[in-house]
Amino acid sequence: MKITKMLRAGLIATAVLCQPVLAQAKDITIATDATFPPFEYYDNGKLTGFDIELLTALSEKMGDKIKWTTTDFKSLIPGLVAKRFDMAVSAIYLTAERAKVVDFSDPYYTGGLVAMVQAKDTAITEPKELAGKSVAVQVGTKSVNYLRDNYPKAKLVEVEKNEQMFEMLKIGRVDAVVTGKPAALLYAKENPAVKVLAKQLTNEQYAMAIRKGEPDLVKKIDTALAAIKADGTYDKLVTKWFGPSK
Repeated sequence: MKITKMLRAGLIATAVLCQPVLAQAKDITIATDATFPPFEYYDNGKLTGFDIELLTALSEKMGDKIKWTTTDFKSLIPGLVAKRFDMAVSAIYLTAERAKVVDFSDPYYTGGLVAMVQAKDTAITEPKELAGKSVAVQVGTKSVNYLRDNYPKAKLVEVEKNEQMFEMLKIGRVDAVVTGKPAALLYAKENPAVKVLAKQLTNEQYAMAIRKGEPDLVKKIDTALAAIKADGTYDKLVTKWFGPSK
């Protein structure tokens, strides 16, 4: 009898562990700028990348359905404020300025800004040498204000998409690009005509932006993130998209 009760208790416990992190399901609309591999981009017409697979794993833990929508990076935070979607996940840096108007999940990846130049360029070997040089940046990203504040003599060339600034550097229309480290390293790996400077400009944390007034959603995201880190799913995704940690 005791064995039967213990077995039954064990089965119930197993069933509970297999349930989503929080049971109340909902549809969640998430916006992204799908031009930033390896985080989010289109491959043969299919939306993919680290952020995309990360949110798929989180939604499975939460028991929620997610719907992706795409927009320009500069429209992500304003779109949240205007309630056009519930979340924005697009390699977004967690900053004090953004946190005034949106809420953030716990950080899920550490990156930062780096400078990328042509491989043959010997005039720019470290960030301080960006002074007087033309530097491409994406509108709405931290790169813009960071360079204005810290490298006021750099000549900023603002563009809408990552592909534009990368191509401008590749063909020599600008002297440098300042962008997120993971995307820069991936592009340089695939395009030997450019290189990433060894000295990093900043260290930043990526987080998921969530519309203000949604504390339950923030809690669900954070709980699910902790769960996929505990069960090894997160590490597998990091290895898949960024390679093994050194």
